[in-house]
Amino acid sequence: MKKIYLLLLLFLISICGFAQSRYISATTKKIVYTRDGGVCQCCGSSNRLEYDHIMPFSCGGSSDASNIQLLCMSCNRSKSNSCDCNIHHKRVGVNCCDSKTIKKRESTTSQQCFGTTKKGARCKKKTTNSNGRCYLHQ
Repeated sequence: MKKIYLLLLLFLISICGFAQSRYISATTKKIVYTRDGGVCQCCGSSNRLEYDHIMPFSCGGSSDASNIQLLCMSCNRSKSNSCDCNIHHKRVGVNCCDSKTIKKRESTTSQQCFGTTKKGARCKKKTTNSNGRCYLHQ
């Protein structure tokens, strides 16, 4: 009798695990591709497109067509687990779970340092200083 309950419990757990899946079906992909016109919904590019969850999957977003959008690889990687594309400074998501990070980003705008390295390349550090230079190039 215990084995039957155990098997039933395992079966129910497996069903629950598949109900909340990040897998996007081929049908959903076709619907989203047609709806979005085959271009990135942030920058309009048609290269290296990926299917992105508008509300991040990790925050409870589903894999339904209504929650999927096309983004190019750059915009999708920039968005990560937030609502904003950091490359184009556009909002491409909704109801993101990490609102504390977003508020923090809005209050402090950082930019790439204008200083140059010893090799003559532009410094890759970020700065919030008004002069546009990081602590190394003050």
